[in-house]
Amino acid sequence: MSTRRTTLFSGVLIAVASMVIGMVLASRFELTPASSAQAVQIPPANSAPITGDIGATTFRDIAAAQTAMVVNIRTQSPRPSNDLNFGGDLFDRFFGQPRRPPQQREEREETVPSAGTGFVIDSSGLILTNNHVVENATSIQIDFFGDEEDDLYEARVLGRDAMTDSALLELVEQPDWALPVASFGDSGQMAAGDWVMAIGNPFGLGHTVTVGVISAIGRPFQPVRGRNLDMLQTDAAINPGNSGGPLLNIRGEVVGINTAIISDRMANAGVGFAVPINTVRELLDELRGGKVTRGVLGIGIADVEPDDYEVLGLSETGGVAVNTVTADGPADQADVRPGDVVVAFNGDIVSRTAELQSRVVATRPGTTVPVDIIRNGERLTLQVTIGELDEDAEIASVAEDGETSEAFGIALQDLTPQLARRLSVPADTVGAVVTDVARGSNAAAGGLQPGDVILSVNRLEVASAREATDQLNTIESGRRAFLLVQRRDTRVFLQVEKN
Repeated sequence: MSTRRTTLFSGVLIAVASMVIGMVLASRFELTPASSAQAVQIPPANSAPITGDIGATTFRDIAAAQTAMVVNIRTQSPRPSNDLNFGGDLFDRFFGQPRRPPQQREEREETVPSAGTGFVIDSSGLILTNNHVVENATSIQIDFFGDEEDDLYEARVLGRDAMTDSALLELVEQPDWALPVASFGDSGQMAAGDWVMAIGNPFGLGHTVTVGVISAIGRPFQPVRGRNLDMLQTDAAINPGNSGGPLLNIRGEVVGINTAIISDRMANAGVGFAVPINTVRELLDELRGGKVTRGVLGIGIADVEPDDYEVLGLSETGGVAVNTVTADGPADQADVRPGDVVVAFNGDIVSRTAELQSRVVATRPGTTVPVDIIRNGERLTLQVTIGELDEDAEIASVAEDGETSEAFGIALQDLTPQLARRLSVPADTVGAVVTDVARGSNAAAGGLQPGDVILSVNRLEVASAREATDQLNTIESGRRAFLLVQRRDTRVFLQVEKN
C-alpha cells in the first residue's frame, strides 16, 4: 500500500533544494539490514554492436519504452543544528573529534528533503541509484512514473559502495502492478560520439528526458578522495536531481548511472559524468549482500614521470613508484620497500597508479599474486597475499590529510561528497573545507569558522585545499584576502587580513 504524505510544499522544498552550482551530486546514505529476498538473476548485458540509423521517432520510442522503469527518489536526512560558537562542537561533529559534554552544547535536529533518481533492475523491487543520493537518509520514498503525486512507496538500502558511488535499494512497499525492468547494455563498447539519453528528476521535474552524445570515455573522477573511477562523459543534460538515473544507449539499454556535472552555474554546462554500468554490474551480488569486499596491497603509490624513469632504474617509461609501505601490511610482509617501482601485477603490465589500484581492488582478499618490481635496476618478482581493504578506515585516514596556512591561522582539506553531506552544504559545492581556525588569528577575527567551505580567494575559484592555499600564499603580508565561503545553505563574503 502506498504512503500518501507528499504535499505541494514539500515538493517545492525538494525543487529548491536541488538548485545548486558546480559539480552536482544529489544526496547521500547509510547501510541498513540486508534483504531477506531470494537472490535474483540479473539480465546479462547486450554486447551486440550498435547499428542502424537514427529516425524521426527514435528518441520518442526510447522515452516511451524506458521511462516507466525510472523512479524518482525522495529522501529525508538529518541536519544537526546547534550554536555556532567558534571552533569546538562544530568542528567536532563534522570532522570526527570527541564531542563536548551535553551541558556545554545545545543541539537540535532538523531534517532536510532531497531528490534523486533511480531505476528498477528486478521485478522483485530492486532499484539502482547513486550512493550519495540516499546516504544518511532516514526516509526513502519511491515515486513511479504515472502515479499521483502523493503515491509514494517506502524503500530501504540493501548495500552501498562509495568507491563507485552506487547503491542498491529494495522496495519495502510494493505497488499492485508488475514493475517494468531495465535492460543492460555494454558500457565497454561505448565510444565518443555515440548517442545517449538520460532520464531523471532534474530540479524536482520528474521523468525528464535529455539527449546527447558520449563526449569522452575513461574520464577520471573521485567519488572518494584518493581513488579514481573511470567515467563516461556526456553532453546529455544532467542537472541537480538527475543523480542515480540511467544513461541509455540508442537501443534503450542502460550503459551508465548518471552521477555528476561540472558547472559554474545552476545547470548543466555540457560536461556530465556517468558511472559505467559494467563497473556496477560486477558488484550487484555483493551490494545485495550488504558489503563490497576489495583487495589492498598496503602501499602509497605515485606515477613515474617520464623524466625520472632512468633514475629509478627503469629501461623504459611506465611503472608505479612505491612511496610508503604500511607496517605489517600485505606488501610489507612480502618485502616490498619504499623506492621500489611496480611494473606488473599478476602478470599484467601496469604503467600508472589507476591501473594498479583497479587491479588490486578487484582481487579477492587472501589471493596470492606475483608482483613484479624494479629495485636498484634489478627486476624482482614478489609473492604478495592480498589483504582486505577497510574503506571506512581509508576514507578517515585520507580525510586527515590537508593544508595549513599559518599566516591566516587556518587548516584546510579537500571537500569530499561525504563532508559535503555532513556540513549540510549543497551537494555540488566545490572548494576547500576549513577544518580549524586558530584562536586569536586574523581568520577568526574576520569571521571564518570551522566547517566553512572556501569557494574563491580574491574572486578566483578554488577546487581543493591545495589551490586555496596556493592563492592565499600569493597575498602579501598586511593585505586582505577576499573570501567567498559556503556556510551550510548560505554564501558569505569575508575579508581576512594576512599576518
